[in-house]
Amino acid sequence: MKVAIQEAFKGIESRAGGPFGCVIVKDGKIVGKGHNEVLKNSDSTCHGEILAIQSACRTLKTHNLLGCELYTTSEPCIMCYGAILWANIFKVYYGCTAKDAEKIGFRDNVFSKYLNKTELSIDSENICREQCLEVFKQYMLLKDKQSY
Repeated sequence: MKVAIQEAFKGIESRAGGPFGCVIVKDGKIVGKGHNEVLKNSDSTCHGEILAIQSACRTLKTHNLLGCELYTTSEPCIMCYGAILWANIFKVYYGCTAKDAEKIGFRDNVFSKYLNKTELSIDSENICREQCLEVFKQYMLLKDKQSY
């Protein structure tokens, strides 16, 4: 999670997007990294999870990430959960919750009614929430100081 948090800070410091960083791990080694680049690329699909999945696929030279684990600073949105399923990643660790993201201006909760996590074959676990909330706090400080 430490590296996912570093990725999130890279994204907010460069004004690339929101406070969302992600890493993908296989056999204890990081094989993919990404952070939110929605603003940088003017592309609403450039979430940290999506970019980390793309990075891992390039690294491993496969579309199938079976056996990988995903660490992300915030609970994945419905789009990212879809990509996680398509990539065959079945273990997700996340820091902040969708409600935490809503508190800083993101609308992940609007879509959560379409996501029945009990039906997903993904094992997700909330970890390191306090450290990830610090990323959100730093994001809000930057956002308040300048136009983001």
